Order: sequence, then structure tokens, then C-alpha cells
Amino acid sequence: MQTRRKPATRRKAASVRQSVTMPAVLAREVRRVAKERNVTMSRALVTLAERGVEAEAAARARLTATYEQFMAEGDPARKSEVGEDLIRVIFGRAAIAEDPLR
Repeated sequence: MQTRRKPATRRKAASVRQSVTMPAVLAREVRRVAKERNVTMSRALVTLAERGVEAEAAARARLTATYEQFMAEGDPARKSEVGEDLIRVIFGRAAIAEDPLR
């Protein structure tokens, strides 16, 4: 005997209960954020983790865009400038020391 099934509906992504161990200094900061925003520690951790993931994705996108700009540049002088931008994206803003002779 066949049973009638309900049509498949899109469900919200299931939450996963996760236990984490973090340094005490970080736990204090998360507790501070939770208190400032008047949310639970769990909600504060989720929010901070989401922001971290978004920041990571943005950094990756910026690196990709800068790399593609570097590869597409034809003018040698401009390619050098874009190359310096690429180095700064990879290694940080202070990666290239200013030349005192310029």
C-alpha cells in the first residue's frame, strides 16, 4: 500500500550544536560583545563567526580581483604599480618599504 507524501519543501538549514574550546582572553571578548549587544554568548559567537567568514570571502575576492588586474595589465609601468598592490594584498600594507631615494 502506497502512502501519500507531502511535496518536498525547502527547509531552513538545520542548526548544529557545537562545543568549542577557546582561550580565556577570547571568551572574555565574546562575553563583552554579547553583553554590549544584549544577546547570548551563543548568538554572539554565531555573529562573530559569520562576520569572520564574510571577511575571509571578501579578502579572497579582493586577492582574485587584484591578481586578475595584474595579469591583464599591459603597460609595464602600470603593471609595476598593480604588482605592488598585489604584494600588499598578499602580505599586508607594510609589505613594501618606501624607497627613500625616490
